[in-house]
Amino acid sequence: MTVGLSLGSFQAWRIVLLVLLLLAIPSSPEAGDPFGLQGRVPRTAQQGGVFALTLRPAPWIEDLRGSLDNQPLIFSDVGAGRIQALVGIDLEARGRRLLRLEANDRRGRLHAREWPIRVKPRRAAVQRLTLPRHMVELDPETATRVSEEAGRLKALWKAATPERLWRGAFLSPVISGAKPEGFGLRRIINNQPRSPHSGADYKAPQGSVVRAPNAARVALAEEQFFGGNVLVLDHGSGLYTLYFHLQDSLVKPGDLVQKGQEVGRVGATGRTTGPHLHFGVRLNGARIDPAALLQLSLQ
Repeated sequence: MTVGLSLGSFQAWRIVLLVLLLLAIPSSPEAGDPFGLQGRVPRTAQQGGVFALTLRPAPWIEDLRGSLDNQPLIFSDVGAGRIQALVGIDLEARGRRLLRLEANDRRGRLHAREWPIRVKPRRAAVQRLTLPRHMVELDPETATRVSEEAGRLKALWKAATPERLWRGAFLSPVISGAKPEGFGLRRIINNQPRSPHSGADYKAPQGSVVRAPNAARVALAEEQFFGGNVLVLDHGSGLYTLYFHLQDSLVKPGDLVQKGQEVGRVGATGRTTGPHLHFGVRLNGARIDPAALLQLSLQ
């Protein structure tokens, strides 16, 4: 008995073979996720919050860049083909923020992804303080001084060092075990509302050691009206830490310091009611909760 294929059956087999051949052909390397997001981007973030954005970019993309609204992100190599940037939400940010990634492939085509992030308000306590009038109502000469000192700090936030100096998790700047308190606190001084407290305070005895929470370069060390003996460390990639009211500073501008190195001592200089350390964090200009930075698991 002769067995043959009908024309219809032959055409069906041709279609099946064609599909199998197409499946066997490797897909274009440019068909996958160009950014290689590790983990996920949070849908919500608290005022003063911070998170790490880690990517494993595809080898076929070029000129990868990211931004939070109009603020560029600064990425650093963290090994194993990965890059990482810290993303900070300012203390007084409101509404929605937009995280965006862009890159070009080798053919010049643009690839982009966006994530909206809803900012959650921070519940802040209110503190009432009574201080001498000369510490609150400034004379013209002192007001000029304060303005110049604030200008020097603002200039630092705008001059982000691209090189990342820090590695791994950040340490507490004091070793007493004290917890940071007061970030975002709404202060009323002599019955006058003031800006929210942009740092965290550590209760510590006069003369207690203050250490660098991570590797950095000393960006500023000077005496200021409000902050007293002030120290600013530049950790690179737009990240700065600030130390106010120091008894003294043990480093000078330009010095490279290592994680855990002693950089100063707790004091009561400047406008303060007693010995403590005011510890602040700035990330690409955003005022960040120091406790949030210390809790991050970083590489």
